[in-house]
Amino acid sequence: MPFIDPDSLRAIQPELTPNETLLWAARPSPRIVLHKEDIFLIPMSILWGGFAIFWEALVAGSWGPLRTTHQPWILGVLWGIPFVLLGQYLIWGRFLYAVWKKKRTHYAVTTRRVLVVQDGFQRRVVSAYIDTLPTVTKEGGSGLTGTLRFVPSGSPWFAMSGWGVWNPIAIGANPAFIDIEDADSVYRLVSGLREKQTPGLTGRQC
Repeated sequence: MPFIDPDSLRAIQPELTPNETLLWAARPSPRIVLHKEDIFLIPMSILWGGFAIFWEALVAGSWGPLRTTHQPWILGVLWGIPFVLLGQYLIWGRFLYAVWKKKRTHYAVTTRRVLVVQDGFQRRVVSAYIDTLPTVTKEGGSGLTGTLRFVPSGSPWFAMSGWGVWNPIAIGANPAFIDIEDADSVYRLVSGLREKQTPGLTGRQC
């Protein structure tokens, strides 16, 4: 039987339309989960954070030519502080932020739609009708934590605009179920509904 988390039920209930039945609802896995883009993002964040700390040590007179004069470059120290803070966020802070957002993110499958509701600093809701989904893509899974995406995955991850690539739990224009438990079961649920609701879909590759 599909799982329905009580907290997610309360979050999703106000968004349901008449004659729409909730079939599955849950939050993302609370664990820190690494994604394929972290192969690039982790080394990049370490380089950024390391250089920012090196800069602060240099202009503060703790290392380099200013150490002999004991005259820190105050303007340089102040200028480097935001870069140090940003580096710390990129190295480890973004993972804690993702855990915080996961507790406030709810995914749902109904008889008509897939929905994402996020109660962060502001409430955000994004949904798509199952019979209009162009595709259903599963990443990971096999009884473990996985991700379901409902748009073609032709665009590379590094083409994401802004800071979205550093925040995988952020809600975009299209719904996605990030880091869900038992992704296989949810994938089969959505695929079955999509087959029933989309004429001519039977036998097509999702």
